[in-house]
Amino acid sequence: MVAGAFTFCPSLFSRPLEDERQDFVIRSDVRLVLLDVSVKNRAGAPVSGLVREQFRVFENGKPQKITEFANNDVPVTVGLVVDESFSMKPKRAEVITAASTFITESNPKDEIFVLNFNDTVKRGLPPGELFSDDIAKLRFALFRGVPEGKTALHDAVLDGLQQLRQGRRDKKTLVVISDGGDNASRHTRRELIDAVQRSIATIYTIGLFTEDDPDRDPGLLARLAHISGGEAYLPRHLDEMVPVCRRIARDIRARYTVGYIPPASKGRGELRHIRVEVSAPENGRLIAHTRTSYWYGEEPGTGREDRRPGND
Repeated sequence: MVAGAFTFCPSLFSRPLEDERQDFVIRSDVRLVLLDVSVKNRAGAPVSGLVREQFRVFENGKPQKITEFANNDVPVTVGLVVDESFSMKPKRAEVITAASTFITESNPKDEIFVLNFNDTVKRGLPPGELFSDDIAKLRFALFRGVPEGKTALHDAVLDGLQQLRQGRRDKKTLVVISDGGDNASRHTRRELIDAVQRSIATIYTIGLFTEDDPDRDPGLLARLAHISGGEAYLPRHLDEMVPVCRRIARDIRARYTVGYIPPASKGRGELRHIRVEVSAPENGRLIAHTRTSYWYGEEPGTGREDRRPGND
């Protein structure tokens, strides 16, 4: 699917948001597919300062006219989903330091939440407080987990997607940190993949695996990132965690918003495939990370129209 903030939704805005005080706001009633796009150079560094004319969008192989574009650092809704299973105990200090770095490097206007998970999923912020931009409060939320039990990864990501939907920001992102696969969830892998395909969220994953971990599942973390247009990281050493989290924070702040009005559906509902290309010869070869597909029209098997293909 296309990365992050895409959906059949009202128009995002009529011009780029030059005033940083303005939020990422939906304004009109036009069907629109909004793509949250990360552009990297060959070295993997985010490329900023690109303009609309340097982007091309294809749906099912056919070029689409870009009607909305922004390259601003706009606030987002972000969820930190942190593994607190027993096997994470030796890595906990480094993980908390890295997650704290992510928080401090993020846009000060982001609304952020923390989910700690092992056998169950627990909210890190105080009861009744879904989001915060208070760095001290968010750091405390990271410490509220207790490393014990198994790993309910599927449940944690699904709960994270659900909480993202309650956020006020139109761009949604999850950062998932885990050292293993799933061995405790009530939800299946298929349910998780289906939810990610219908979500508007961009997902970044960080896998802290050991070679002898029987539950390790780097393939799942890579797939979640690929579907949603994020990136998967597999640091070999714990001291790589801080640079990785800093890189993710900067990438989120450097993403572009690209929108187009999709052609009308000829059927009851269909999965549409998306590709974004970027051309800027002065920057060399560029790679765009964005969702690869979305559902248009009726949700499969429901008989009802899915007006938000990003709906999870």
